[in-house]
Amino acid sequence: MLFAAAIGMLVIMELAGGCGIEKTDGSKISDMSYEMVEEEDIPKELKGKIEEKKAADFKLTYESDSYLYVIRGYGEQETGGYSIQIPECYLTQNAVVFRTNLIGPTKDEKINTAPSYPYVVVRMQNPDKNVIFQ
Repeated sequence: MLFAAAIGMLVIMELAGGCGIEKTDGSKISDMSYEMVEEEDIPKELKGKIEEKKAADFKLTYESDSYLYVIRGYGEQETGGYSIQIPECYLTQNAVVFRTNLIGPTKDEKINTAPSYPYVVVRMQNPDKNVIFQ
């Protein structure tokens, strides 16, 4: 019985020794090229996922062929007139960083009083890395 416990402890120690925290370097390697995707060019399956999530704040990625689609939605807004700015989209050693800002309507802008669901869809060559939304 004692022998089995000792073997069990050795196995656990060996497995734990193989685990570790990998340091990640979040520094920018290069800007990522991307293109904005118009509503009519969004893949049908992705369009359905966006429709399901659009009422709440959401972040989503979708892979198709050799492309990566990155989607950022800001949920229901009280009015229209919102836009989304993409100040940064770049590659690091371990990830793609995708930063967006929601821009509200200006005071003098004539806006639609119906609720809106602002989101942006971009497409890029798939770098096979995780996406970090900021």
